[in-house]
Amino acid sequence: MMSYRIAQIRLVNSHPEVYDPCDDSFALVDALLADRTNLLEHRPIFCLEIGCGSGYVITSLALLLGGDVCGSYFIATDINPHALDVTSDTLKAHGVHAELVNTDVAAGLEGRLMGLVDVMVVNPPYVPTPEEEVGCDGIASAWAGGENGRSVIDKILPIADRLLSDKGWLYMVTLTANDPSDICLQMKKKGYAACIVLQRSTEEESLHVIKFWQDPNSKLEANKAKVLNHGV
Repeated sequence: MMSYRIAQIRLVNSHPEVYDPCDDSFALVDALLADRTNLLEHRPIFCLEIGCGSGYVITSLALLLGGDVCGSYFIATDINPHALDVTSDTLKAHGVHAELVNTDVAAGLEGRLMGLVDVMVVNPPYVPTPEEEVGCDGIASAWAGGENGRSVIDKILPIADRLLSDKGWLYMVTLTANDPSDICLQMKKKGYAACIVLQRSTEEESLHVIKFWQDPNSKLEANKAKVLNHGV
């Protein structure tokens, strides 16, 4: 097996209808690299990427954790079938393996993975666009995020809450226009703490990679809120 700490761009396959690794992909992988010691100590069993695109991120995560000998099981989803073909080739080129599923976010996997995912990575479609562009065919599905770029993000957050294990971590790329502080607030209401693992400005955008994890204090507040709301 080839041994690389992260995926090598020259070994990442491409397709005209699949999003190539770019600043946001690099930011997410760099955030995982920055948190590598914690990830290794975390010893995740199930790792899931939602929206794998070229496979650069899920391949890098697998390599960071030690590939097929680390004891982790890797799953990647994408609504674009071309992305799964490209991801498959990228994984093979690096000598690692992941189960690939052609689905919207994690549809069809929730029953199987509920409460089991220890690490989830997401570089969602976050670019503000007209709502009608969200979920369209081909490469546009990789970036079209609807109003404020939040349509797909807001769809992913409750799914992440259902899939993450008690010790589960979510790493998500966001744009300033997505209102990261509000995203953190929404997750706090579900019982999660958050921190910005990496912040990066490019010529076109300001990116944040946020890490979420279950927090006992936030969970207590969230449960209290549920009781109060139910009482109302």
